[in-house]
Amino acid sequence: MKGYVADIEELTLANKNFRQVLYTGKHMQLVLMAIAPGDDIGEEVHEGHDQFFRIESGQGEVLIDDVSTKIKDDDVVIVPAGAKHNVLNTGDELLQLYTIYSPPEHKDGVLRATKAEAEASEEHFDGKTSE
Repeated sequence: MKGYVADIEELTLANKNFRQVLYTGKHMQLVLMAIAPGDDIGEEVHEGHDQFFRIESGQGEVLIDDVSTKIKDDDVVIVPAGAKHNVLNTGDELLQLYTIYSPPEHKDGVLRATKAEAEASEEHFDGKTSE
């Protein structure tokens, strides 16, 4: 089958990994994330990427170009290309979300259990898609 079909809420809530790439297309990528209490994704800027976040569970804070906004389950965040951003877990439980990069950011199929594991690994998109 071409494309990707799944219950994204179920997958997101079951995910305990810091980063899991579910699907990589030529122009976009779907990734699950689970951020531990007190942790964050790490401040970053994607010069050529827009990014969408959907929070499924937990609470936190998003910083976009130094503007802080509280986030919780059912919220969405869109970060335009070139904006400095970070997502922080300010709660006591996992902050579970999915994100869509456009275009892709990571290698297809990447699974990193922890933030430290993700930071220690080279995983930028190499042009290979899920199909």
